[in-house]
Amino acid sequence: LFSTCDSEICLGVIADLHQDVMHDAPRRMDVFLEAMERKKPDAILQLGDFAYPNDRNRSLVETFNEAGHRPIHVLGNHDMDDGHTRQQCVDVWGMPGFYAAHQVKGLSLLVLDGNDKDSPTHQGGYARFVGPEQVEWLEGQLNNATQPVIIISHQPLAGPSSVDNAKEMQDLLGRHADKILFAMNGHTHMDYLTKVQDVLYWHVNSASYHWVGGSHIHSSYPEAVHEKYPDIAYTCPYRDPLYATITIDPQAKQIRIDGAASEWVGSTPTELGIKPV
Repeated sequence: LFSTCDSEICLGVIADLHQDVMHDAPRRMDVFLEAMERKKPDAILQLGDFAYPNDRNRSLVETFNEAGHRPIHVLGNHDMDDGHTRQQCVDVWGMPGFYAAHQVKGLSLLVLDGNDKDSPTHQGGYARFVGPEQVEWLEGQLNNATQPVIIISHQPLAGPSSVDNAKEMQDLLGRHADKILFAMNGHTHMDYLTKVQDVLYWHVNSASYHWVGGSHIHSSYPEAVHEKYPDIAYTCPYRDPLYATITIDPQAKQIRIDGAASEWVGSTPTELGIKPV
């Protein structure tokens, strides 16, 4: 599927694996890592909703971290389900912090944490906010940036399901649009691209499924799978994992995205009466 990187900068990206929802998440991870072994990227990124930071999932986390490529993690909202904390994710996954700057060859990858609380416009549910401390940090990083920048988060900064302070984030990134190659996120389980104030925002699809919710509950796998992994009934799974490889020439500002393709398992969202966003 992919050619091998030469002098360009290459990133392998996977989002929303949901190890604790999908019965075959380890297989999906293996397929991704096998593709990355052929591609030989400079870093691999998982964009959140990855795996609870517990003993059962340590093997999956170690497989990702020890695959022979520089691993970069992003905190998703569901990674703290079942009583887990952000600090546990940082410790078990081996992150430098909730948010961090990563230098990869000629790029600056600025990873944000969209799980801050105390949003003045929070309307319930999961936190979806980049707090003042992070905003100040990000502004400092952008002011001092001497390399092309990619902004990375789990929750979107623009488009569907954006953070509560999306306008603030878009204004900040817009002021530095000449330094930013693009921003990318997971969370929405869809392929989506938009441009705001000269900055491209790319939503990376889930490696595992499209969420359809309780009003569209159905079976895609044998009964034994659904008994052990009941949340799959709220999804339309992808037969094979979705992931992408990004090849970047930062000086020419040329970006190529090669993505994996798949098919649905069982009923499709359209067959269930769900309209595309």
